[in-house]
Amino acid sequence: MTTTPGSSELDGPVPTNPAVGRLTSQGPIPGGLARQLGLRDAVVIGLASMIGAGAFVSLGAAQDLAGALAPLAVLIAAAVALCNATSTAQLAAQHPSSGGTYHYGREQLGNWWGFLAGWCFVIGKIASCAAMALVISAYLVPEPLQRIVAALVVVALTGVNLVGITRTAALARVLVTVALAALVLTGGRLLVGLLTASGTGAADAAGAAGDGGAGAWVVPGPLAGARAGLWDGGLAAVLGAGTGGAAGIVLAVIQAAALMFFAFAGYARVATLGEEVIAPRRTIPRAILVALGVVAVLYLALSIVLVLVGPAPGDQGWGPAPFLAALQAVGAGEAWSVVITVGAVAAASGALLALVAGVSRTMLAMARGGDLPRPLARSSNRYAVPQRAEAVAGIAIVLLVLLASNVLVAIAASSFGVLLYYAVANLAALTQVGQWRLFPKVLQVLGLVGCVLLVAALPGSTVVAGVGLVLLGVAYRAIVLATRR
Repeated sequence: MTTTPGSSELDGPVPTNPAVGRLTSQGPIPGGLARQLGLRDAVVIGLASMIGAGAFVSLGAAQDLAGALAPLAVLIAAAVALCNATSTAQLAAQHPSSGGTYHYGREQLGNWWGFLAGWCFVIGKIASCAAMALVISAYLVPEPLQRIVAALVVVALTGVNLVGITRTAALARVLVTVALAALVLTGGRLLVGLLTASGTGAADAAGAAGDGGAGAWVVPGPLAGARAGLWDGGLAAVLGAGTGGAAGIVLAVIQAAALMFFAFAGYARVATLGEEVIAPRRTIPRAILVALGVVAVLYLALSIVLVLVGPAPGDQGWGPAPFLAALQAVGAGEAWSVVITVGAVAAASGALLALVAGVSRTMLAMARGGDLPRPLARSSNRYAVPQRAEAVAGIAIVLLVLLASNVLVAIAASSFGVLLYYAVANLAALTQVGQWRLFPKVLQVLGLVGCVLLVAALPGSTVVAGVGLVLLGVAYRAIVLATRR
């Protein structure tokens, strides 16, 4: 690699070592990644990345925050995700390389912007992986064993990724099929329960949600009353969301949308696999938009059903398994609990499988650019995957699983990092011109504004911790730059 006088490896372009960084539409090259994913595989990876979080975690959290307005939060999150998707698709068409917005930011805005995007992605997605692993264990074992089981799940699925992307895509297809079947069956059972009023509590809650009275507008969960302040509840709590304040309720819906955005973020997993997708200029935009559209419709329908079932009993909210609680509310038997448990474990496993792959590809690209240790840029000659980056990502996720307080905190942390990542993507897409401008600029502007608003609505503790981690990464890069000059 060559650099101009006065520059450094970190300030130079992403290296293009023929054995590592060269892009090709042919088979694998020594030390490189193999192009072997078609449109169907790419869509499946996107679906598997989204469905685990959205259907089995975020929908319940959104209703806890926004009450009967949870479907509106889903629509807001979907709108922001759509705008971000156009930016990601447009950028991926011009830059079909591993690393996603880390690479796009470097090429379109400069190296510091690329580093910020990559660092936020790694932070956010490691939190996402920890959340998915904890969801799996929550359905399988009681509390005392959950963290150990979650760590073992991370180790097992990281091992699947280590033996090649083809096997990852194949397993993701099976898992997402099982998850979708479980969701459709569960949604149908909930509707039957509501129509036949087999669950008294469900019927009463449905009436309360649909009567247009005060119950439809009271926030039932963490922001209820005056218990939550800025640190725990964010601006929504300060402005009175739990006591009926209009501004607070609006911000509660936006905060719910921020948690729901976590459920949509998987659509861009395809872009981080840019060196492994066949015909990336055509395949990546189509795969992103198809996967996002399918999941948006699914989430909206499920959110409406959950609102009709009614708010969760007690003060703890729906928890990490909202549909399991909803089935109990309508009087469904144990067999239905087994169905939703199998679906939840399959969905969360599929999401975790794809998330680890996405994180490792971004780490690969950052190592190529000198923003992470160079040894992480090495790919396996046998399996054509970045095995060192995969292993390091797996270790980081296991540590977070063992240390994280709960699933919802991990989700909020993930939303913070991922929303900032997409803010950079929107900025980068705004600079594209000519044949690479595939979508109107107004979509990128709306996406940027949406990302900033959703981040601002998160709890104060999440924002403070997130900003601290971002500044830590910036300080690290500044020190490395100073020592290499």
